Amino acid sequence: MSVEIPAEWKKFRYRGRSLEELLNMPMDDFIKLLPARQRRSLKKGFTPAERSLIEKIRKTRRDSKTDKAIKTHVRSLVILPEMVGLKFAVYNGKQFVEFQVVPEMIGHYLGEFSIPIQKVEHGEPGLKATRSSLFMAMKG
Repeated sequence: MSVEIPAEWKKFRYRGRSLEELLNMPMDDFIKLLPARQRRSLKKGFTPAERSLIEKIRKTRRDSKTDKAIKTHVRSLVILPEMVGLKFAVYNGKQFVEFQVVPEMIGHYLGEFSIPIQKVEHGEPGLKATRSSLFMAMKG
């Protein structure tokens, strides 16, 4: 599988291996390079949802003309070298968060780039607050 690699990505190294080497490497050898948690996750095999997502990724890679993001609810898939350069839209429980996979993301989970928890900003009593707090006494 030959993939056009931009110049800035050619300098990238993952555990001493270039992106081209990672793309041509068998899956078993690549798994040995990963940290323990990801290695264990991939050795167990793919779930049916992960397997269908990988098929969709390979189909998109073959049809390289499409620039649309691959929408998915699968957050537990480890980012593989063949995903580099593709756009993903990962569901965070409320909306799809879109991002493009760059080489530095290899070995991380898809869910790490679609954060489900957002900072809560409470208002002052009476402003953007509950109905009961409207009647709180003003501080003097």
